[in-house]
Amino acid sequence: MNNKRTAYSKMWFLALLLITFVAGCASNAQEIPVIPDTVAPTVSFTAPANGQTAVPYDRKVSVAFSEAMDVSTITTTTFTVTGPGLTPVPGTVSGTGSTATFTPTATFSNNTLYTATITIGAKDLAGNALAANYVWSFTTGAAADTTPPTVSFTAPINNQTAVPTNRILHAAFSEAMDPLTITATNFTVTGPGATPVSGTVAPFGTSATFTPTSALANNTLYTATIKTGVKDLAGNAMASNYVFTFTTGAVADTTPPTVNVTSPTNTAIAVPINRKVTVGFSEAMNPLTITTASFTLTGPGVTPVTGIVTPVGTSAIFTPVTNLANDTLYTATIKNSVKDLAGNAMASNFVFTFTTGALADTAAPVVTQVTPADLATNVAVTSVVTATFSKDMDPLTISTATVSVANVTGVVTYDAATRTATFKPAANLAVNTKYTATVTTGAKDSTSNALVNNKVWSFTTAGAIVPPVSSSHLGSAATFGIMATSAITNTGAATMVNGDVSLDPGTSNGLLPVQVNGTIHINDTVSAQARADLLIAYNYYKNLPPGVTISGGADLGALYPLGIPPGTYTSGSTMLVSTPLVLDAGGNANAVWVFQIGSSLTTGSSVSLKNGAQAKNVFWVPTLDATVGVGTIFYGTIVSGRDVTAVTGATINGRILAGATLAGTIALQTTTINVPAQ
Repeated sequence: MNNKRTAYSKMWFLALLLITFVAGCASNAQEIPVIPDTVAPTVSFTAPANGQTAVPYDRKVSVAFSEAMDVSTITTTTFTVTGPGLTPVPGTVSGTGSTATFTPTATFSNNTLYTATITIGAKDLAGNALAANYVWSFTTGAAADTTPPTVSFTAPINNQTAVPTNRILHAAFSEAMDPLTITATNFTVTGPGATPVSGTVAPFGTSATFTPTSALANNTLYTATIKTGVKDLAGNAMASNYVFTFTTGAVADTTPPTVNVTSPTNTAIAVPINRKVTVGFSEAMNPLTITTASFTLTGPGVTPVTGIVTPVGTSAIFTPVTNLANDTLYTATIKNSVKDLAGNAMASNFVFTFTTGALADTAAPVVTQVTPADLATNVAVTSVVTATFSKDMDPLTISTATVSVANVTGVVTYDAATRTATFKPAANLAVNTKYTATVTTGAKDSTSNALVNNKVWSFTTAGAIVPPVSSSHLGSAATFGIMATSAITNTGAATMVNGDVSLDPGTSNGLLPVQVNGTIHINDTVSAQARADLLIAYNYYKNLPPGVTISGGADLGALYPLGIPPGTYTSGSTMLVSTPLVLDAGGNANAVWVFQIGSSLTTGSSVSLKNGAQAKNVFWVPTLDATVGVGTIFYGTIVSGRDVTAVTGATINGRILAGATLAGTIALQTTTINVPAQ
């Protein structure tokens, strides 16, 4: 018996040793070796740029590095500015993230050469110092900078829909900004109900990014605000807050970016020696990843070319500190460490070469084509404004500071492939209005040659608002007779919906299957898509330019006793139909009506159609609620921000789509709904 126990004890002990050995091996196999950071940081961007002249004397000096730095090493010892005779300029130095700023105690002198230096005492977070001192110079002018900065570009753009949920936000300004003012206080994002989105804000040269702490919600409207607390390097604040909105989709972005265009082109010869090197990407990029570490230029023997790198929108520019050598082969490399705004890196490095000539380029660019054409009339209010150049341009000089439309807010982008700058207004242009567009001499080509004169042209918009046939803007929501985003109630046994029904989110549906001549979708993929399309439609109709002004609480039937013609009608408050209202198409079967209602819609009388008017082309868009009166006949689609009530005996020849922006309930009381044919 004792022998058996001894044998069992030995077996148990051996098994324990084996388990311990295997577990130890597995633990060791899972250990990931930590690779120390031994790469020296580099200077990626400076403002002023090396060799820049006529620099406003009241500017600060700013620098951005290829990576986050140990701010304790960015001091008045490691970041200095000297004037004539190497006289030190008194000032203070501040560092944050990958940026640093030198603020002179007093303004610089006029028309004076200054030299800035970042020494090898500046180190990254791993303790790596710059490989060598970085030195650059600039010359002041005779004037101060009093021009407020503007936002030139945003990603997403204003009103963009189906934005991937894993994107960060990117804003570019018309000039280099004071990085200490680019903060989470001055760059905010909010969701439904003005709920703040948690995230981090980072500056880089002319750009700023907002990185949400977690992925954004699906199919949700967000509002981004860049406040007047942001300032340029002269301390000028933006004139007003800049606000843009966007709506997410249901999927993340997993597509790697690519390089679409280069300037110079691959294998180009006789390239001017004063040329900057520009690349254009397939999408907007994360500017924090576009640095001198990820965008390099080398000469013979893989000798690095010293320069600065500036990201702007979908482009990046490498500016050599000095002219390139004559008749020399150069290689430009975009490394796969560059990432888009969703964090996707390029699949592989992108490499291209070019050979310089013997001369610099001194020829000025010209604007070869503009749209709309000069003196054009009847221009659509939805138009963008473009200018095409004769030469490759420096994207950094194509901004709202150089491409503008008088008295219009917008964003500017540059397409390197077509050499075209585009000004996109933040909202539709006004009707029957003359506009003046300008490209200033601040726009420069890739060798820093400026336009000789401003390019100025004008155009006039169309004299009436004629929205397009708009059913297409409903997307998948077009098949639904009713759609709610909270609940559906019904108190009438005779209620009938001749169309589909959607409830998303929510579970309270008061309709019986026999009361729906269509399909009921509750919290499924179809209802989710329809809800997203409802928000898109709501934003589309709300963002049409204001039309005929209707006083708050005015009765449309009384205002238009002979019939209301097609167009857009706008009230900042309530809108009523207290006496019968006729929609008169005047024989145009494609006539469209859009009623933009700042608060609520209430009808007590019927709406009817005349002279070819069709229910599918009528849209009532209250910010809050709508009530369709007892026993009335109503035509058109209600696209409401919140609730809709159809009182006893009402017939709606159209749709009730409720809850575009707030939890929306639909209350039916013996109601008939007929979805119009498309």
